[in-house]
Amino acid sequence: MQVKSIPAILSDDGVHQEDFSEQHLREYLEDVLKGFEDLDGHAFIEKIVQSLETKDHITKQQITNEILLRGLENISPDEPDWTYVCAKVYMDQLYKEAAANRGYSKELKYGSFYELTQHLTEINIYSDLLLSQYTKEDFEELEAVIEPKRDRLFTYIGIRTLADRYLAKDHEGQIFELPQERFLTIAMTLMVNEPKNQRLALVKEAYWALSHLYMTVATPTLSNAGKAHGQLSSCFIDTVDDSLQSIYDSNTDIANLSKNGGGIGVYLGKIRSHGSSIKGFKGISSGVMPWMKQLNNTAVSVDQLGQRQGAIAVYLDIWHKDIHKFLDAKLNNGDERQRTHDLFTGVSIPDLFMEKVEARESWYLFDPHEVRQVMGYNLEDFYDEEDGQGSFREKYEECVNHPDLSKEEVPAIEIMKRIMVSQLETGTPFMFYRDEVNRKNPNSHKGMIYSSNLCTEITQNQSPTTVEEQHTEDGKIIVTKNPGDFVVCNLSSINLGRAVTADVLERLIPIQVRMLDNVIDLNDIPVLQAQMTNQKYRAVGLGTFGYHHLLALKGIRWESEEAVEFADQLYEQIAYLTIQASKDLAKEKGAYPYFEGSKWSNGRYFEDRGYDSPEWDELKQEVQQHGVRNGYLMAVAPNSSTSLIAGSTASIDPIFKKFYSEEKKNYKIPVTAPDLSPKTFWLYKSAYEIDHTWTIEQNKARQKHIDQSISFNFYVKNNIKAKDLLDLHLKAWKAKFKTTYYTRSTSSDIEDCESCAS
Repeated sequence: MQVKSIPAILSDDGVHQEDFSEQHLREYLEDVLKGFEDLDGHAFIEKIVQSLETKDHITKQQITNEILLRGLENISPDEPDWTYVCAKVYMDQLYKEAAANRGYSKELKYGSFYELTQHLTEINIYSDLLLSQYTKEDFEELEAVIEPKRDRLFTYIGIRTLADRYLAKDHEGQIFELPQERFLTIAMTLMVNEPKNQRLALVKEAYWALSHLYMTVATPTLSNAGKAHGQLSSCFIDTVDDSLQSIYDSNTDIANLSKNGGGIGVYLGKIRSHGSSIKGFKGISSGVMPWMKQLNNTAVSVDQLGQRQGAIAVYLDIWHKDIHKFLDAKLNNGDERQRTHDLFTGVSIPDLFMEKVEARESWYLFDPHEVRQVMGYNLEDFYDEEDGQGSFREKYEECVNHPDLSKEEVPAIEIMKRIMVSQLETGTPFMFYRDEVNRKNPNSHKGMIYSSNLCTEITQNQSPTTVEEQHTEDGKIIVTKNPGDFVVCNLSSINLGRAVTADVLERLIPIQVRMLDNVIDLNDIPVLQAQMTNQKYRAVGLGTFGYHHLLALKGIRWESEEAVEFADQLYEQIAYLTIQASKDLAKEKGAYPYFEGSKWSNGRYFEDRGYDSPEWDELKQEVQQHGVRNGYLMAVAPNSSTSLIAGSTASIDPIFKKFYSEEKKNYKIPVTAPDLSPKTFWLYKSAYEIDHTWTIEQNKARQKHIDQSISFNFYVKNNIKAKDLLDLHLKAWKAKFKTTYYTRSTSSDIEDCESCAS
């Protein structure tokens, strides 16, 4: 074969010329293609060589880009493995960049981990936590467990997402940290406070779980662990009291959390409605809309570490007099002064409302302030303790029948229509079924749940923070607050497509629960009542992604009884292992402070779910004896970003398409369904083509085993009939869903929650 020289190969500075032969290029490409014998490598190599021979001047970077471009062009449902070829090429580029920036031989994939940590600490990218708590000998022992070959697990979209958004760079944006070092840094950070006699073993176990992509941590943890800035929790939920002080204090708290990368859920149901009285003066309250506008401005102006604007979801009760304006808040037509396009909305719905919708009966709207004044109680503080009966409907009927209480009568179906119109246009509001949530609340002895979070998977006790007094002392102003339950979400997810098929759940879940529990103590949350709530409940949310991926690998059709039974068995196993892991941690470190009196302690948690096998009975007794470390344990988040990194499907959702292009800021990346092959091809049916009766049945089976909730999306055609969408909502409610997330229509342009992308 004749060896040619491409006319002028320049270094990446565009100045220094280097020798470069076609032979070297061919040898490199042949090496990249090893293990991919099913691909047409010969045509790939020839196309690249021919393309380069036409150029007079070219840099090494441009050669790499040409290889990537040709590889990406080849990704298709017939040849999906080109994504791994591109990932290898891109990974080689990262190795070379890191070596150049860190000053070690480019022949090495990874340099000194200790020196990396020293340098990034010196320039204030990393905090000094790791260097102050681990010895140099510890670093050297842990560096030995780094496995560069696990970088080959990434798809191209996966490694690009990880590198672009999560790997540590210097202040000029140059890459320093590599993927396995990010995983090891996370593991060391989360295990830093473990006893020293077992700490390194736990770090290695956490690294094993992360580096095999058996699990992912939440986006804030993935991005911020070990670094000098940012916190580790995904999102938060605040409850706003009906006072000017509470409203503005909440806005300040939300701004402080948003700037550190947290997504926010806000319950507004206690705020008086438009036209309510203030200090006895009737008809002067402006209702919830001005405060929503204020939150909208906060979301836009206080961005998340300069990467994206803040993300805030607001919730209101379906019986609140401002519900009509609330449901119209994201629409594209109407009075812009009443629009909050940058907020996400959710409605808090009792069973009674859905019954009235189905029966086509009237519904009544109230002002919560007037209810407090006239009735002497807060209507939002009640729920139906049993199906079809309970304290909420009793109090609601009292309000309806009280002659001195003003009310607005409206057909329930008309409110439901407005919900569905907004959902088809904007994807929201989310649905929060408050009765079922509170019936299944394991900590009902300590409070009430009014709403969910930005991604609808978190359901934990809430209460407003109030100012008790202010006074001066020694020239200072002292403010005394009564802290409410300000919910904190600490998330992590199992990669089902990889962990279940590798049969590692029993090994994986204990280390994953420990990692989640340690986030609670490591987090430095700038809102003190959130920090206190985090410690009282020690709540975590272990979730899953890759469900459709796993079904395809198992050869199970989505629309089948087999899939429903599989969901039931799988999530029961995950629940058992998660509760067992938290119980074991409680034996080691102590139960969460509010354990006594909870449904964990009295056994009701297990009885309510029909867990009566010998194995479950034994676990129940052990929990009653030793406690659980975490008051809330499981929640299934959307995890769209981290599922891309791990090369699987998002959450419990079916795929959009078998083949599509992921749009980034300046480019598009072709993506196929994971492990797409002739065997799995027909098992990957699009979300928009699936009969969602089966999706609802699977989630009904799954929700039974999840103590919190699940980010559940409806996928509908944009021409869906109103009665069909209503039927889906009624089926979800009757199936005992706690929440539903977006209604994604084929015409909707919907933004995913980044913070909960665990």
